[in-house]
Amino acid sequence: MLQPSDSQKSQSSSNQSFAPARAVAVPVEQATIGRSLVVKGEISGSESLYIDGKVEGTVTLTDSRVTIGRNGSVAANISAREVVILGKVHGNIQVTDRLDIRSEGSLTGDVITQRISVEDGAILKGSVQVRAAEQKHAQGQAKPASAPAVTEQPKAAAAVAGV
Repeated sequence: MLQPSDSQKSQSSSNQSFAPARAVAVPVEQATIGRSLVVKGEISGSESLYIDGKVEGTVTLTDSRVTIGRNGSVAANISAREVVILGKVHGNIQVTDRLDIRSEGSLTGDVITQRISVEDGAILKGSVQVRAAEQKHAQGQAKPASAPAVTEQPKAAAAVAGV
């Protein structure tokens, strides 16, 4: 009787180990530049990228996420939907959604983004432009050309009157 229960246990444990692996692997398509790799040039594509090595040049993944790992060193301009920095980046970053600089990360360069998160301990040297409000207003009021001027003037007048 001990043998069937042992084999049942091993079958159930092996079934359990397969389910999480499939759940993790299927929704995430991510390329990786490993710790010992050095890439010089232009990187572009439509899948997420994890950089744990060294990259010099440009990284353009406009609809994807770029993650710079703890060992990653990037000397490049980055254009992506989302950027997470755990390592070092020297270059300008243009993000359509969110920039996240973790406590171990450092960024030297200018940033254009809709949302930004900088954890305690992170290093950020450069200018930051948050454009979420401007883009939403510009997209929502693109048709009536005279409407933005009318709505902007009372706000400015109210701000001046309040001072």
